[in-house]
Amino acid sequence: MTLEQEIIATVERARRASRRLALASAEQKNDALKRLASLLRQSGERILAANADDLARARAQGRTGAFVERLTLNADRIESMAHGVEEVLSLADPVGEVIERWTRPNGLEIAKIRVPIGVIAMIYESRPNVTIDAGALIMKSGNAAVLRGGKEALSTNGVLAGLLQEAMREAGLDSDATAFVANPDREVIRILKRSANLIDLIIPRGGAALKQALAGSAVPLLPHFDGICHTYVDDSAELRMAQDICFNAKCNRPAVCNSMENLLVHADLAQRFLPAMVKRYVSAGVEVRGCDRTQKIVPSVKAATDADWDTEFLDMILSIRIVNSLDEAIAFIAQHGSGLADAIVTNDRAAAEQFVHEVDSATVYVNASTRFTDGFEFGFGAETGISTNRLHARGPMGLNELTTYKYIIRGSGQVRS
Repeated sequence: MTLEQEIIATVERARRASRRLALASAEQKNDALKRLASLLRQSGERILAANADDLARARAQGRTGAFVERLTLNADRIESMAHGVEEVLSLADPVGEVIERWTRPNGLEIAKIRVPIGVIAMIYESRPNVTIDAGALIMKSGNAAVLRGGKEALSTNGVLAGLLQEAMREAGLDSDATAFVANPDREVIRILKRSANLIDLIIPRGGAALKQALAGSAVPLLPHFDGICHTYVDDSAELRMAQDICFNAKCNRPAVCNSMENLLVHADLAQRFLPAMVKRYVSAGVEVRGCDRTQKIVPSVKAATDADWDTEFLDMILSIRIVNSLDEAIAFIAQHGSGLADAIVTNDRAAAEQFVHEVDSATVYVNASTRFTDGFEFGFGAETGISTNRLHARGPMGLNELTTYKYIIRGSGQVRS
């Protein structure tokens, strides 16, 4: 059997299973999720052993920093995955929800009903928790999943996907509806993106290489790519609150896409704000880069290059820019942001309203850290990722974002004249 035949056979099984899963009851799906949470907690040693193999390979290949941090699992992260599954379990099943209902003058009763999308392929890199987060959400929303993680997490993903399938079997569901592609060959991506007759949606999470590999996809894409996030500290900001928000946005977990990469500071506040802020960053191990004006206030700051403003560092590196106005900050974000998450810190209500109205990002914050851009923090239990797309979903993607709808029309013999 060729690689293409192997992948197509796997996806065909998922396609057949998707029809049955779409009709599964909420009780069956919740039973599978309950079993999955339990299996995760029972299988900690096996998961960590597999993860240790992946980490050893990564380090042998010279991988360091953010890459290794995103790949690493520990007991707390396994518990977090299990808790996320339980959060998804606790949410209402979206399948069958009546979104709208109305009656036409001719007596036709029309209902708009939420239904599964069908077969969703998740193509992702580095973070093995995506296997559980995406698998749980895709299954509860009544869809079949084709999970293709990166080669760097192959051992861990294999164990986690096996637990998903085991939980489904124990709950009486067809485990073919959660397919795991273990072959790390990039040709797999090319096969998947040609399979428009079998796959309804591809959700990619990764970097430039994955973006390039999916170019020209025949299957619709809902990409989850760059996260170049900004925080703008307005001239009216309360200094302590601004410092805490900016520190959290960069340092809480710098290797994830909702961490801040560019800090913008109003010129009227810069002299009072930046010295203490930079000192706090440096004490935490952040490499701070800044514009000329920033360097004049804090000479120890490295010079920022033009490329820095457009770089997703995913590391303890931050670029600082002093701006003369709110309008300049908004224009800077429009030019350099990726549309994932941007924040303003201000005590000026008019400035806050202008910022949220004019900044065109999936999530826009007033006086809060961009780190909250997360399905769990939004109450979704977990997420398949954070979409910067405009169609059909934007921001953290939970259960509802993994569904589409159909119309059901009930009549009493009406015919159209």
